Amino acid sequence: MGAVVELLRSNDPVLVSFAASLLKDAKIEHAVADSNMSVIDGSINAVQTRVLVAEGEYDNARALLQDAGVTIEAD
Repeated sequence: MGAVVELLRSNDPVLVSFAASLLKDAKIEHAVADSNMSVIDGSINAVQTRVLVAEGEYDNARALLQDAGVTIEAD
């Protein structure tokens, strides 16, 4: 994938799954990181799940999620 940037960070597994599904359907290469960390941290949500995209796809991915109503925090 080359250089990657964080697109989204959340403790909400439904939101992360929704975002990943949108990216997959749009054929935007992405990765979900830290999704299994809740097992280690005892499900206290100390570690948020991150959705990562290729640096060159960030603007397209961000626009896609925002168009779908997902709030992306400012850079």
